[in-house]
Amino acid sequence: MPVENSRIKGLYNLSVEERRKLVAKAADLTEEQVNALAAHGELDETAADRMIENVIGTMSLPVGVATNFVIDGKPYLIPFCLEESSVVAAASNMAKRCLQHGGFQTDNDQPLMIGQVQLLEVDDIEAAESRIVDSTDELVAFCNDVPSRMIALGGGCKNIEVRRLNTALGTMLIVHLIVDCRDAMGANAVNTMAERVAPKLEELSGGRAHLRILSNLAGHRLARVRAVFTPEEMASNGSAADGADVIDGILEAHAFAVEDPYRATTHNKGVMNAISSVALACGQDWRAVEAGCHAWTTMADGRYTSMSDWRKDSQGNLVGSMVLPMAVGIVGGASKVHPAARANLAILGVETAQELAGIMLCAGLAQNLGALRALSTKGIQAGHMKLHAKNMAVSAGAVGDEIEALASRLQAHEGHRTQSLVETWLEEMRQG
Repeated sequence: MPVENSRIKGLYNLSVEERRKLVAKAADLTEEQVNALAAHGELDETAADRMIENVIGTMSLPVGVATNFVIDGKPYLIPFCLEESSVVAAASNMAKRCLQHGGFQTDNDQPLMIGQVQLLEVDDIEAAESRIVDSTDELVAFCNDVPSRMIALGGGCKNIEVRRLNTALGTMLIVHLIVDCRDAMGANAVNTMAERVAPKLEELSGGRAHLRILSNLAGHRLARVRAVFTPEEMASNGSAADGADVIDGILEAHAFAVEDPYRATTHNKGVMNAISSVALACGQDWRAVEAGCHAWTTMADGRYTSMSDWRKDSQGNLVGSMVLPMAVGIVGGASKVHPAARANLAILGVETAQELAGIMLCAGLAQNLGALRALSTKGIQAGHMKLHAKNMAVSAGAVGDEIEALASRLQAHEGHRTQSLVETWLEEMRQG
């Protein structure tokens, strides 16, 4: 069930248990879902042993909730799972700064994935291509002629595409199965179809089918997001003039990322800080999502560039947008096996895979803006170190009240903030 309001004042000041109770009430979580979060997201050994091989234990990461998001007119609390400080706070802060124009707007494609069959040793490429294209209806029907809940719900193979690929080993014929995966990520279904249809493609082409596997570059499964931020919302002091300066600084930083792959890599890492964190929290294949997003940036002209686009409109507002492939699912896989993933999906209250895809993209755009705004104003370390100070104190060996004392001193320190400095302060504190 979606939450009624994503604005939660003072959440940061509450204890972990208090936050959990508040979010559980807002999202109407079941007792089982609350317990899954309270158990630090740990799997029991039986469940873990079913997921991967040679299991010897499990490992926890923090789950935080980003607030203030309004997406397509609906409020969302968004779970992030990661170890890096400042990400959740930055995304929440930027989400609060685009409410004047209604928050984030999304537009997401149907959940179409690509299965690839590689055909080699094809003597007559042109004739083989024609025979396969002419047999599209027959091939689609064959792929769908299996008992499948996905197909029963309107999914399944929808089309066949053929590509010629010139390689160092000669011309290959690559066949794409376009498969509607409904609310699943779809890897197993697509791979099964690719393997099943391969012998028929061999007959039609006269060649040899080699690889038969899905592509994680989900170019038919794009998610799109757009958001408008006014100068007043972007300002540090609420003034339009200050906000206009902030917007100009953000556009200068963005232009750097567009043209320079060294900068674009770090810029896009900021985008994925959010997208991958939400994916991990919700039991998605975040490595597939990462690979697809990074590859997509090169599709226009083969040059690695910014995932996001930032512009200024005629009213002086900052307009952000992003288009990325987003292969996610809310049925099957870890999203159903892992109890914490199920709880996090319940916090979101999503009803379709497309809805989840749009939410993840909104989180990515917000986090990207948070990093750009910090970099182009006070610098990235100011906000990062504020939240990282406690981690440094704990790493130095601080316990109890020592943690807060060291963190406060570190935040107030105007010189270099190093781990050795914190360790020295802790030693001095304990010596009296």
